[in-house]
Amino acid sequence: MFLTIKKIPKVSWSSEKPLNLRPKLTTFFFLSLGLSLFGIGEGLLLVSYMGASPWSVFAQGISLHVDYSIGLITFFTSLIVIFLWVFLSQKPGIGTILNAIIIAAMIDICLNYFQAPETFTAKILLAFFSVFLVGIGSGFYLIANLGPGPRDGLMTGLQRKTNLPIALVRALMEITVVSIGWYLGGTVGIGTLLFAFGVGPAVALGLFLVNKIFS
Repeated sequence: MFLTIKKIPKVSWSSEKPLNLRPKLTTFFFLSLGLSLFGIGEGLLLVSYMGASPWSVFAQGISLHVDYSIGLITFFTSLIVIFLWVFLSQKPGIGTILNAIIIAAMIDICLNYFQAPETFTAKILLAFFSVFLVGIGSGFYLIANLGPGPRDGLMTGLQRKTNLPIALVRALMEITVVSIGWYLGGTVGIGTLLFAFGVGPAVALGLFLVNKIFS
């Protein structure tokens, strides 16, 4: 069952190592596809107006206590998370850099070209769909094995250290982060809770489906 997945699957188009500056075209394609879907998912969550992602709530909470913007806090948080990779034997790659570029671009596209649904039910459905897209996108780009983003690298590193299922590790990460953000004064919405509790299973489902269908 996908909820018990503990390892990132390897398929025919997976890179042999994360630090690969000349990946196969198919590997680069699936990496870009995955990051695009991930970014669209995060963007649609914002469009739904049902609450930001847990890490954004975390940054918002900190911003209420220090004289820095949410964007700058998010940047420094990413640097700190990447620093923690040293203790988790995690390795970066071109995917680590493209993670920031492509996801940011997709979020901007969603915010500029999509409008929030009018009904509460439609907003909830859009929030569910956004979490699903983040999971599927994660499945593609993590299996590409060209280096994860800061949060996903922390997830896979912690998984290797604890040997717990990926779904559980990611869920615990997001719940911890959103709890700290909420305690510090960050705004938590229904979409935030859906993301916090649902992204772990969604990522595990994404890994399972991509491994089965696109191997």
